[in-house]
Amino acid sequence: MKGLVLISAISVMLSTPAFAQQKCKPVVGNFEAVVVPPPACTAMLCTAGRVWGGIQGTYTFAMTTMVPSGAIPPSIFFFTGQSQITTRSNELLFGTDTGTLDLGPNAGFASLITFTGGTGSMAGATGQIRLRGELGEGTSGDYIGTICTP
Repeated sequence: MKGLVLISAISVMLSTPAFAQQKCKPVVGNFEAVVVPPPACTAMLCTAGRVWGGIQGTYTFAMTTMVPSGAIPPSIFFFTGQSQITTRSNELLFGTDTGTLDLGPNAGFASLITFTGGTGSMAGATGQIRLRGELGEGTSGDYIGTICTP
């Protein structure tokens, strides 16, 4: 019985080498973007802009859902979407975006992007960044988090 448990534990450790070999680094920076109107945007809302600091390049965001939070004030919504960053080295980084949006007089948002892979050195990327920002004619704000690559 002890041998079976040991073999099972070793099998689990050997079956997940990608996670053990990832290199993670903290990232901090800023972003700014403008709203992308239809027909270029086919989602509920799209933005495109630039990101600098620990991650550098351009990015796009497409909102896929937005639901009222039920909070007081009623201007607060929950949202989900997809983000894509094109790095300065022309590699793509994909992420799932979740957050809260306040469309009231102090318009702003907070979100979490969970990385889900990419291309080139970003293939297999994981990690998360937290964003907070202001809404106006576009969006701007800052981010902090970790990105891990194989």
